[in-house]
Amino acid sequence: MVADAAQSYELLTVENVPAYIAGRPALARLVDPATIRRVREVGDGNMNLVFAVETQGGPGVVLKQSMPYVRVDPEWPITPDRNRIEARVLAVHGEVAPGLVPALYDVDEERHVMALEDLSDHRVWRGLLNEGHRNEGVAADLGGYVARVAFGTSIFGLGAEAHKAAVAAAVNPELCEITEDLVFTEPYIEHEHNRILPANEADVAAYAGDPAVRTAIGMAKIAFMTHAEALIHGDLHTGSVLVRPEAPGAPRSTRAFDVEFAFYGPVGFDIGALWGNYVLAAARGFALGDEEHAAWVLGLAGETWDAFEREFTALWPERVDPRVYGDGVLAAYLARVRADAAAYGAAKAARRVIGFSRVTDIETLPEDVRAKAIRGVLHAARHLLTAPPTPSVFDGVGGLLAAATA
Repeated sequence: MVADAAQSYELLTVENVPAYIAGRPALARLVDPATIRRVREVGDGNMNLVFAVETQGGPGVVLKQSMPYVRVDPEWPITPDRNRIEARVLAVHGEVAPGLVPALYDVDEERHVMALEDLSDHRVWRGLLNEGHRNEGVAADLGGYVARVAFGTSIFGLGAEAHKAAVAAAVNPELCEITEDLVFTEPYIEHEHNRILPANEADVAAYAGDPAVRTAIGMAKIAFMTHAEALIHGDLHTGSVLVRPEAPGAPRSTRAFDVEFAFYGPVGFDIGALWGNYVLAAARGFALGDEEHAAWVLGLAGETWDAFEREFTALWPERVDPRVYGDGVLAAYLARVRADAAAYGAAKAARRVIGFSRVTDIETLPEDVRAKAIRGVLHAARHLLTAPPTPSVFDGVGGLLAAATA
C-alpha cells in the first residue's frame, strides 16, 4: 500500500495486474489469470494508468486506474473519483449509442479501476491521421455518436424530470474546471502553461489580444459552464477515438473513449472538439506539403456535421414532449449547435498551440514548419470565432491554413 496520505490505495503495475485480476471475481470469470500471456502498460495520457492484458486463446481486458494527481505533474492533485464518473458515463453512452464506446466489465471504486473491452486491434485516430491514412466513415460514426448522446440524454429523449435528475447525478466540477482553465482562460492571459515559439509571439498576441476573439471566447465559456443540454463526452478529440479499419471478416469499428471529462454541457462542444482537431490535422498536412490530405481532413468537418444532423433529425419524432418542440425548434436548435461548434472548435484548436497539453500533429513538425502551422491554426481559430456563423463558415479554414504554411 502506498504510504502517501493523499494516495490511500495501491497503484497497478505490470507485475501486480495478474493478482489483481485474480482477486476480482467479475474479472477472473472473464479472464482466467492462468492464461495471461502478457501485461503491457499502454497509457500515454496525462492522468491515468492503463494496462492491456493479453491472454492465451481468449479475450483480453484493459484496466484503467485513475491517480490522485495529474500523471505528467505529480504536484497537481486531482480527484481519482473521475473513474467512477467515467464508468457511469460509459454505461449511459453505451446504452444510447451502442457499439461506439468500449464495453464496461467491472468497476472497483476502492482502487479506482475500470475494466474495459480490449480494443488492441484498434489504433488511436490521431496517429492514423498524422501518418496520412484516410479512414473513411469514422467522422460520420462520430457525428452519429454525438447525435445519439445529444438526443438520448437531453430533455428531448429523457423528458424534463429525468433530465433534471440526470444533470444532478453527473456533476463533474473538478474536471470541468480544468477545461474552463486550459481551453477558455489560460491561452488568453500570461500563464506558466503557455509555451510560445519566438516566431509565433506576434501571432499569439494578435489572436489573444483581438477584442472580438476575447468576447467570443468569453461567451463560449459562459455557455460551456451553464448550458446543461446533454451528457456530452467533454474531450472528444482525435486522440480519444479508436479506429479499426475495415478488413476481410472485420467491419470498420469506431470507439470514443476517455470520457472522464463528461458532464451535462452544450452539445456543440463535442462537435467543436472534433472540428478543432481537424484544423490541427489539416495544418499538419499543409505544413508538410500534402494539400490533398489536408483538404480531405477538412472535409471531415462536413461529414461529422451531416451525420449528426441526419441522426438527430431521425430521432426527433421520438421526443418525449412534442407539444411545443416542433420542427421549427429542431431547425433553430441545430443552427445553434452548429454556431456553438464553430466557437468551440476554435477554442480547442488554439489551446493546443498556445497552452498546456500539446498534440503530435503539430509538435512533431520541425520548428520552422511548426511555426507556420501554428500561425495557420490561429488564423483559422480567429476566423471561426469572428466570422458570421453560417453553414459555410468552415469553408474559409483551408485557405487560411494554406496561406500561412506556404
